[in-house]
Amino acid sequence: MPKFIDVENIFMYHEPRLDQIPRYEAIRAAAKDFANVLIASTPVCADQNAAIRLLRESVMTANAAIALEPEPEATEADPEPVPAS
Repeated sequence: MPKFIDVENIFMYHEPRLDQIPRYEAIRAAAKDFANVLIASTPVCADQNAAIRLLRESVMTANAAIALEPEPEATEADPEPVPAS
């Protein structure tokens, strides 16, 4: 864990890498399913609203964790990048 807060990194746009996209999709799909369970299982009230809001916050925080993760380390099996001409 960093000993300082990298504000530049936290608040910049992080284009998803190909390996991240399925994880974002899995989190959203699971949250949508759980939201439907919450709505079907609880009465319409402030607590239901709070549960949905907190679920949404949980999704956003999980997505931020994915977006802010460091690039994976290159391995010997990875091809060398081709320099631009």
